[in-house]
Amino acid sequence: MSDDKRWVRPFGTAASGEFEVSIDDALDDWTHTSLRVATLEPSGQVTVNTGDDEILVVPLRGGAEVTAVDHAGERHEVRLTGRESVFAGPTDVAYVPRGSHLTVRNTGADQVRIALCGAKATKRQVPPPFRHVAVTEVPVELRGAGTASREVRNFGVPQVLDADSIIACEVVTPAGNWSSYPPHKHDEERDGVETELEEIYYFEVRTEPGGSAPGADPVGYQRVYGTDARPIDVLAEVRSGDVVLVPHGWHGPAMAPPGYDLYYLNVMAGPGATRAWLICDDPAHGWVRESWAQQDVDPRLPIGGLR
Repeated sequence: MSDDKRWVRPFGTAASGEFEVSIDDALDDWTHTSLRVATLEPSGQVTVNTGDDEILVVPLRGGAEVTAVDHAGERHEVRLTGRESVFAGPTDVAYVPRGSHLTVRNTGADQVRIALCGAKATKRQVPPPFRHVAVTEVPVELRGAGTASREVRNFGVPQVLDADSIIACEVVTPAGNWSSYPPHKHDEERDGVETELEEIYYFEVRTEPGGSAPGADPVGYQRVYGTDARPIDVLAEVRSGDVVLVPHGWHGPAMAPPGYDLYYLNVMAGPGATRAWLICDDPAHGWVRESWAQQDVDPRLPIGGLR
């Protein structure tokens, strides 16, 4: 696999055991973040020892029962309500600290799809506590304007969730729009300016409401590019279940073609002492932000409704 193609993992190529998607530090040159995705049949479950990782349990379809026994032996249980799909609106999530024994169980009558977002959590001597983040606590941000309008659900950012390293959110981009734009990077530690974070993009795509045809093939696109000093060159066609990894470099746009809404789940973490999402725009394209002041936010947003 070429150096650039290894950063793109189409659905089915990153499976491991019971997980249809499994990304972790077993991959060469990947250190700080992980993602596991599983589909649970009724009465099905997955069990994980978190080790040095902290975990965010994110329902993608349906809800689930989460049980965690933490490093101190304390047992935590919560029922995640979840949602019908990632396009139906935000979801509640569960934060599970490092050193825990985690079980996620489907107690309902329908299939459930869950994501376990992870990050190395060794900066703080005492792990942050287990937490259930209710859907009413999840800020929904409408970012950008015009054809750069998108919806950001910030359930795992520092202002919302106390954690060691992980930063996580999800973005919905309406058909025909661009997100992760202007292209930006976060691969250097520059105090107050930029933080070093590797990033996982997990995608789902659907035909936009009211638009369907026999044989429709929902698809999106993701761009990642680097510098002469740190080259990377990715232009990926993505479908539901695909993953694009960003070890460094400028990333964006994420493109939703006309007819197809695009969703992605972002998982970020890095080696720096400060847990913050500080980015630097590509100077060739950063001016685009200024144009948003003269444009309206796409009226199709929020998709699924604000919570």
